[in-house]
Amino acid sequence: MTSNQTIAGASADATGSPAQHGSLGLVQGTALYIASVLGTGILVLPGLAAAAAGPASIVAVAAVLVLSIPLAGTFAALASRYPDPGGVASYVRRTLGDTAARMTGYWFFFGVAFGAPVLAVLGGEYVVAVLGVDRAAVPIIALAIFVPPFIANWFGVRVAGWAQFVLTGLLIAVVVGVVAVTFPAVEASNFQPFLPNGWGGVGVAISLFVWAFAGWEVGTHIAGEFKNPRRIIPLATAIAIVVVGAGYLALQVITVAVLGPRAGEGQVPLLDLVETTAPGIGSVLVAIVTAIVCLGVMNAYLPAFAKLGAALGRDGDLPRFFAKGAAAGEVPRRALTLTAVLVAVYFVLMLMNGLNLTAFILIHTSNMVSIYAAGMLAATLLLRRWSFGWWLAVVATIMTAGLLVLAWQNLLVPLVLAAAAVLVTVVRRLRRGRAARTARVSTDSDADADSHVDTGPAARVPEPVLTATARQEPS
Repeated sequence: MTSNQTIAGASADATGSPAQHGSLGLVQGTALYIASVLGTGILVLPGLAAAAAGPASIVAVAAVLVLSIPLAGTFAALASRYPDPGGVASYVRRTLGDTAARMTGYWFFFGVAFGAPVLAVLGGEYVVAVLGVDRAAVPIIALAIFVPPFIANWFGVRVAGWAQFVLTGLLIAVVVGVVAVTFPAVEASNFQPFLPNGWGGVGVAISLFVWAFAGWEVGTHIAGEFKNPRRIIPLATAIAIVVVGAGYLALQVITVAVLGPRAGEGQVPLLDLVETTAPGIGSVLVAIVTAIVCLGVMNAYLPAFAKLGAALGRDGDLPRFFAKGAAAGEVPRRALTLTAVLVAVYFVLMLMNGLNLTAFILIHTSNMVSIYAAGMLAATLLLRRWSFGWWLAVVATIMTAGLLVLAWQNLLVPLVLAAAAVLVTVVRRLRRGRAARTARVSTDSDADADSHVDTGPAARVPEPVLTATARQEPS
């Protein structure tokens, strides 16, 4: 393993894993995992899936939940065994080399970051819609969504973790509240016909909910911040899978049972759901839900971006200036600032594009699929063969390969970032070659200088001078 593969400032324990000095416990870690997955999907996906597949959308949610288990389990196995702020890129580095790792890091840091303005603007659009505010307020609300997570993460993952615990608790309470409030409006007749659009509609619903169950890779970047990664990360992942799955399934069942054929007709399906039994207070409730969801997801992703940025600086894939804060327990404020600048640039681009979310969503998802494909391939090479984790990785690799094929039309940005990673490799090799040639020339010059030294009699080392006593011959 090269020096840039080692966690800066960390010592190794008996198993070869870096010694951990993190502060996140099970409660905070579980909250971060739940928020990274049970996010903005609850705002729109239940209605869209119901419109695509009708009551059979419940089957689609259950299928995606089952399919997400290998992906989540593989990331948990990797993060608990190899905690590193580089996340998926660090696993790729161990198995596929520096160039592939740099690609993976760039895909997350520069590509997935396109989703940040999408999240904020989506929150702004939702708040404007449910409160009846002028749409000109969307950028202002979006900026307001950005600020608190950046402030929380500026003081470290411990503060961000407790903030996430509060936000996730509120999110779960709201989901339970929505289900409880709307349950009296359930109509059994809405479950017929069960397959109004055939199994093709179920396929569409599955593709929609793949977006909802993404986010399991976030924990890999902050694995070093856990007190005991080997124990806490798998347990937090398991709890999060149960909570997220139950949340999405409950919302899907209620959406189908209450709205029936009307599901997906409105722009804000969660509002349509609440208004059926709680008219008047539904708008305020949904606005609160939106704020909680957007703040929670942003707060879950920011520490991952910041830690990855610091790791990229540590490994030389970004300027070394950003490496500060890569070690466990440190706050990567320089990388966090760089993340803020990057997100601000993307936000301006979105404003210039008329707040059109489609292109940014496609860029985000195509980079996510690329990361998943590389990470799962690395997992099959890294985890012990024939182990349970290895089998999960094999299944997840097949799944992500299929997703990569489906996303081929939107892979332009990942390909550009991959080309940038290759270019960095080429430049480094050219510099090393130039340095090696310079060193050889210097060595040859020294050798030539030595070969021109006069070796004649005058230049020879004189024989030792004998004293008078030593010159005397024996008698």
